[in-house]
Amino acid sequence: MSLGTGPELSDFARERHVKYWLRCLKTFLPHLYISTDSSRMTLALFTLSALDLLGVLHESTTPSERSHYIDWIYRCQHPSGGFRGFTGANFGDVNRTVDNEHWDPANLAATFFALAGLAILRDSMERVKRRECLEWLAKLQLDGGSFGEGLGKNGQIEGDPDIRYCFLAAVTRWMLKDRTQLDEAKDIDVDKLAAFIIASKTYDGGIGQAPSHEAHAGFTYNGLGALSLLGRLPSPNGTSAASPSIVAADESFVQDVVHWLVYRQTTMLADDTQASEGTEAQPRSAHKPPLGTYHSVPTSPDVPPVALEGPPDHHDAQIQHPGPSQMHPERNTHLLHMLKASTEKSLAHASAPAPLRVDPGELLWVGFSGRCNKFADTCYSWWAGSTLIMLQKAHLLSFDAIRRYLLEKTQHIVGGFGKLPGDPPDILHSYLGLAALAAMKEPGLRSIDPTLCISVSAREHLESMPWRQDSHAALQGGSRDMQKQMANITLRGG
Repeated sequence: MSLGTGPELSDFARERHVKYWLRCLKTFLPHLYISTDSSRMTLALFTLSALDLLGVLHESTTPSERSHYIDWIYRCQHPSGGFRGFTGANFGDVNRTVDNEHWDPANLAATFFALAGLAILRDSMERVKRRECLEWLAKLQLDGGSFGEGLGKNGQIEGDPDIRYCFLAAVTRWMLKDRTQLDEAKDIDVDKLAAFIIASKTYDGGIGQAPSHEAHAGFTYNGLGALSLLGRLPSPNGTSAASPSIVAADESFVQDVVHWLVYRQTTMLADDTQASEGTEAQPRSAHKPPLGTYHSVPTSPDVPPVALEGPPDHHDAQIQHPGPSQMHPERNTHLLHMLKASTEKSLAHASAPAPLRVDPGELLWVGFSGRCNKFADTCYSWWAGSTLIMLQKAHLLSFDAIRRYLLEKTQHIVGGFGKLPGDPPDILHSYLGLAALAAMKEPGLRSIDPTLCISVSAREHLESMPWRQDSHAALQGGSRDMQKQMANITLRGG
């Protein structure tokens, strides 16, 4: 059940969100979360960060409770570097051997979430095994420049090349490196990592999981975030942030990504009467194109017709694929000539197209889809929207319509956000919906860093620690332009 249907009801129910997140923190989660037990670090980060964005973490918890949370995170720290997703796999240093240690591995996602959680809790991070973590991180890099998720038996890298691991590696390195450890610990190959990310850009401008994969808003966020943290994006004035000898994205790369992201804004929403668990969401609009023959071409005695037809009781057009005889090269060539002649004749007699007519009511709610031709989903308001903000393209976002989509379509009456209209709230979508609103400077929320997905104040705490001072230049190849860019992409004002 979502809140509100009219223009006057697009309110952020802050107190309900506070209650929702305090329930997540201090009571048992619903039974559906049992399967996520090994990912407790993820759930902890989203919960702590949500309360931090709401500005109530410290007033709603005692110093003793926060100390307990910090100690729990450190219990998940792996002796060889990195963090586990939960304490359940830890069978103790006494029982650990070379033969069984792969059953208790650290992983990249848990490591970033643990470090971010410590920053949110304002820990000094002095207990973090920084050098061990950085050496472990370097072992995860694959030959192609990407990263695996963790180390398995005999030190084998586990996990396929994945742009998400690239981001997690880049952000972990950014959080832990300082000038001294840059020399002492083996560093990752930044050029190979940047080259892998750049090669993962698709023909239509987005970024996929790996080269030759479909573009996806989540992968695009991870790719741009990694390049930003590595200092491999152009500076805001359009100049390169790196020297010509360093692998880096150019301005055309960024323009392609921006173009793809802007077109992820969509009015194709799921109807809250149709969206349900385990079923494919249907579009909100009840209008359907006329069915029957959609395209046809002139026929001849030698070339059978090729048509896209759909029976009256089917939602989608069915393609009648040509048979083997229709695939003959000579007939294909003849067909192409006929198509060309028909098209030229149609264009010659065509009148000017009628102006596009858009019902203003259709533009009241705008969400983001994760891929082409998909429905809007709460989480992509963050993945796509914050990437545009990261690139200083916030002026291209339809803030009011996106806000209305989040607050009127997926904000839940008990607090939190669902994936689709009518869905119950879950921790992932509730956090990313909240983060998207924070990125749009929603009153009642703290400013959020669009690259780290935590509050600006948590990031500033991390950067204020003595071991973090003067580390940016070494991390980013001495790029002063990139240092300025990293300072500018955070949203001040909350």
